Amino acid sequence: MITFTRLAALLTLLLPVLAQDQEDASRCSKIPDDINLTPLTDPFTFFNGQRVSSKADWTCRRAEISQLVQRYQLGQLPTVPSSAVKATYFEETRPKVNIAVTVGDKRISFNATIVPATEPGKDSSPAIISIGASSLPTLTGVANIIFNNDEIAAQNGPSSSRGGGLFYDLYGKDHSAGSLMAWAWGIGRVIDALEKLPEAKIDTKHLGVTGCSRNGKGALIAGAFEPRLALTIPQEGGAGGPSCWRISDYLERKGLNTQTAHEIVTENTWHSQAFEPYVNQIGILPFDQHLVTALIAPRALYVPENSIDWLGPESAWGCQRAARTVWEALGVEDRIGFDQTAVHNHCQFPESEVEGLTAFVDRFLRGKKVKTDGYFKTEAEYPDYSDKFWRNWRVPTLR
Repeated sequence: MITFTRLAALLTLLLPVLAQDQEDASRCSKIPDDINLTPLTDPFTFFNGQRVSSKADWTCRRAEISQLVQRYQLGQLPTVPSSAVKATYFEETRPKVNIAVTVGDKRISFNATIVPATEPGKDSSPAIISIGASSLPTLTGVANIIFNNDEIAAQNGPSSSRGGGLFYDLYGKDHSAGSLMAWAWGIGRVIDALEKLPEAKIDTKHLGVTGCSRNGKGALIAGAFEPRLALTIPQEGGAGGPSCWRISDYLERKGLNTQTAHEIVTENTWHSQAFEPYVNQIGILPFDQHLVTALIAPRALYVPENSIDWLGPESAWGCQRAARTVWEALGVEDRIGFDQTAVHNHCQFPESEVEGLTAFVDRFLRGKKVKTDGYFKTEAEYPDYSDKFWRNWRVPTLR
């Protein structure tokens, strides 16, 4: 039996040891007050842990990201052989293209309207495909092709719109694709048709895509999944566009009124139903919108943004900075632009962003030798934002 005297003696012997342990612990570094348990996923590490070390590797990593995004967020993008698309050019008040697509025993047909370029080229003009309508200023020498995305896939709410539109008439109302992916599919068919119609006088090697707000989300997805688009211009797309889900969740927890994944699925049918199980645990997904954006690389991207809280301006800034590391790794950092003017009305293109837009259009659509570096900037201040908090990867030089 241990007597009180013996216990006291034992404690006397242990006290110096405990004091030494406390002294040693005081010299150790402390954990940060704010730990990021869900940082953005590394663009340069394959799902199996292998590192991306060459441009050839990036091609494979890009294909992997595409498959992951289709499986868990956007739904599958069907492939269509050129022979399944019939194109007809005709003129009413404006030139139009009729696109007819046949899959099995089903057939759909829709029109796209061409607004000819001011100062058009001799044989053909570059063009920007506008989802819904264009909010961009008039661009000299560039045609505008109006694409009625609502006709392809409806966006009138999560219950009434799911499975509505020509895409679903062709593939079935239970197809996995949300409306964003269905629109990307439709834009691909417009390009198929233009390639068959020299009389439309559109230079199909120099095509861009744009849209604002919800259609800005669509423009980003079209650029990510349609490789024939030379320039992508997603204007003020917010969540599901240039903003990252993880960053938006973090900002919402800090009290910002911003759109998040768990809100967006209650608003509309933009995403696949396969996305819904993950919207309250977004950090377990092996990608975020920076990787969706990176699917565009090394092609050109110009992101005109706003500072409206609901759009997640800080999230867009951080997300696109993360995406830009892919262009940096590929040695083409001047092919991505981001311009965030502090104050302007939603979808009213500000004068301060015209210079950057014009530079990107001149270089990548009109073929002019102009510089496009120096157009990655914001007028907003984000004192709490840190790249290190969200990114834990090293940017390689890919050759």
